[in-house]
Amino acid sequence: MRLAVIPARGGSKRIPRKNIKEFCGKPMIAWAIEAAMDSKCFDKVIVSTDDIEIAEVANQYGASTPFLRPSELSDDHTGTVAVIRHAVEWFNNQGIHPEQVCCIYATAPFITSERIAQGLSILLDSNCDYTFSVTSYDFPVQRAIKITEDNRISMLQPEHLNTRSQDLIEAYHDAGQFYWGLARAWLEERVLFGKGSTPILIPRHQTQDIDTLEDWIQAEWLFKAMQSQAGAQHS
Repeated sequence: MRLAVIPARGGSKRIPRKNIKEFCGKPMIAWAIEAAMDSKCFDKVIVSTDDIEIAEVANQYGASTPFLRPSELSDDHTGTVAVIRHAVEWFNNQGIHPEQVCCIYATAPFITSERIAQGLSILLDSNCDYTFSVTSYDFPVQRAIKITEDNRISMLQPEHLNTRSQDLIEAYHDAGQFYWGLARAWLEERVLFGKGSTPILIPRHQTQDIDTLEDWIQAEWLFKAMQSQAGAQHS
């Protein structure tokens, strides 16, 4: 069995109700649900939530909500792995045993069914525990600076002050879209960001963290521009 789990708790503080807030004509979570279903990768697409209203919206767009997530797994400090582990354990207790499980973030409107399918293919072919979306930083992380307590500037890696950009190692970060994993990896809470994972490289313009209202506005502008471009190419 292949399972998609979309975590969507109700307690978002910086953008209230962001998982079901309208984004370009649909509740935000709908984009993730539809991409999962369109990928044809899953026997079941579920939303793990502690919130009745989120569950109702998820059901409207075709996802199932077989349980309400317990409160101890719905606070600001609960990590992704623990949430997915809970879902896998719930199915195991019902006598249904997932083999591959994909965590898809509810606030990832740029996710595509093609990327999800690509992730499954890599997971099955690469002998890894996980595979997930990453993207590159748009500026060399070795040149990062910090603001000191006395409001001055200090480099995090001063040894690279004069290193040419082309000589610096390119760095990547989690694109925050999806994580494919073996069910046993989730159950054993194996490390996501480690040697057991294989990356799926996503172009920077197809990713957007949405943590603040400013992020949200930027994401909507980018999403609309991408939709407009896609429409022009097919006209």
